[in-house]
Amino acid sequence: QVQLIESGGGLVQAGGSLRLSCAASGRAFSSYIMGWFRQAPGKEREFVARISYIGRSTYYANSVKGRFDISRDNAKNTVYLQMNSLKPEDTAVYSCAADSRGSSSWFREESYDVWGQGIQVTVSG
Repeated sequence: QVQLIESGGGLVQAGGSLRLSCAASGRAFSSYIMGWFRQAPGKEREFVARISYIGRSTYYANSVKGRFDISRDNAKNTVYLQMNSLKPEDTAVYSCAADSRGSSSWFREESYDVWGQGIQVTVSG
């Protein structure tokens, strides 16, 4: 089973950009579909983006479509989330997650069996 560690979070002004990274160690990274989720204070965790095994397919929440870009580098065992045109409502703890079963319910937390510890992203208005 992989272990996941996120990096790249922090404080940014509205309209700015951040790139999150999620480094995986352990089992073959390319055997996992990868996703990003986020949880804002007082809210439930929500799906952000998902990428297939070699990156041919991606899915995004409507709230981030056109602003965020998910990618992966299987040679580096890393998945990225490039976040542009950030808004205060993007403030949340962002977590990467790995799906070893290839679930069709890609937007559900239950489809992912390994999670990172999460990293804070704060967008000031």
